[in-house]
Amino acid sequence: MILSATAASAVSRPAAVRRDIAVRKISFNNPEFIRGMDISSVISLENSGVSFRNAEGEAEDIFKILSDSGVNYIRVRVWNNPYDKDKNGYGGGNSDLEKAKIIGRRAAENGMKLLVDFHYSDFWADPAKQQEPKEWKNLSVSEKCEKLYDYTKTSLDAIKDDGGDVGMVQIGNETTTGIAGEYATSNVAKLYKSGIKAVRDFDKNALTAIHFTNPERTEATKDLADMLSDNQVDYDVFAVSYYPYWHGSLENLTDVLSYAAKTYGKYVMVAETSYAYTLDDSDGHANTVSRWANNEGENLLWSFTPQGQAEEVRDVMNAVNNVGEKGLGVFYWEGAWITVGDTTNLSGSEYNNRLTENKKLWESFGSGWASSKSAEYDPDDAGKYYGGSAVDNQTFFDSKGRALPSLEVFKLVKTGSVSADVLSGDADGDGAVNINDATVIQLHLAEKLTLDEAAGYAADIDRNGELNINDASLIQRYLARLSTEFEVNTMR
Repeated sequence: MILSATAASAVSRPAAVRRDIAVRKISFNNPEFIRGMDISSVISLENSGVSFRNAEGEAEDIFKILSDSGVNYIRVRVWNNPYDKDKNGYGGGNSDLEKAKIIGRRAAENGMKLLVDFHYSDFWADPAKQQEPKEWKNLSVSEKCEKLYDYTKTSLDAIKDDGGDVGMVQIGNETTTGIAGEYATSNVAKLYKSGIKAVRDFDKNALTAIHFTNPERTEATKDLADMLSDNQVDYDVFAVSYYPYWHGSLENLTDVLSYAAKTYGKYVMVAETSYAYTLDDSDGHANTVSRWANNEGENLLWSFTPQGQAEEVRDVMNAVNNVGEKGLGVFYWEGAWITVGDTTNLSGSEYNNRLTENKKLWESFGSGWASSKSAEYDPDDAGKYYGGSAVDNQTFFDSKGRALPSLEVFKLVKTGSVSADVLSGDADGDGAVNINDATVIQLHLAEKLTLDEAAGYAADIDRNGELNINDASLIQRYLARLSTEFEVNTMR
């Protein structure tokens, strides 16, 4: 085989070695772009015996691992009282103020700011559930406003006094339908304003965020931005959740966020996103994304591998960045909620015994998404389906707690590890896709050539994070017009 001078720069001898994560640089319009992660369950996980290791396999504080990997902001949820009358936790990390204080302090010790996500509930708050705390039952709206102000201000003071560096505060979580048991727009706006006033009185420099979900409902989401303006809610950040298996295209995400930024001058961000690095389960509790659920769809553009996970994060960040200077950042949701006891490759009695031990840990320390005790507060959902982590395959750590290569995306988006104009399929780097590219891949697999990072990225046609014979076959089939499975274009 004869290689051109250009191609020679893409390949070298001797044998191939494994590829690490390939990430294209983002030229951020906002120099303070947030590359954040929610790790609200981490204290319960550690109490359950979970430990974390860096990419080299060395035991290390997870907060240092995240900071060293480029994470610059930590998000933590706060529930008012996630316990029953006997002080048994509801699960989901038992995410009370005391744990938020610990998380805030450890984040600050590692140079990371804190986003405090007040749910104003005793357990999960989302569009389907906006239940007020037990202690706020039967209160009037004006009384709730007073309670919400006091709780917000007191909690923020406590987090700061314990060493946390609060940079942003969410007034509610996914409040698309309501907040703290209130659903009428006028009442919801009053509660927003009470929370915002508490934040302003705490620290006038702290940003306030209002968080919604379902951005795929484009006009409805824009209507929410209009509603906030119509009701004179003086907030700083318009935030949405974006899970690609539910929430539409990246182009639509940019459009929705651009509306709030350009129409009302607000900062915009994604408060939650995540993506699976595998479809395997490792704790015996069904996952949100699996071989049987949420693993197909036109907006799932990435493979279920560490490479695909890194690309999803990079592309969501890029979608927010495309808004312009008002694009503030992205938070990855629960990127450390790994299993408390690995069930991988276990079967029979070994599997059952491990699952039994896991259930004890979930119940004792709240390290599963819900415990049986949550039934008193949420009988129709958590009370029936309580159990372990539903996202252990969407974390940045494997089932043993070791950091995955994909974690480096938080750092690499600033520098890039491959050019933004890599041509898909161009394994030999000559600027075109031809049979020579398939041959180069085959020589790489035979350990007669080594592809550099950019060439390896271009050669990974099926985007599964590794090079194999399928990549060469896809090029051959494409050139023979037997397949249109990949398009020859610039990666973006």
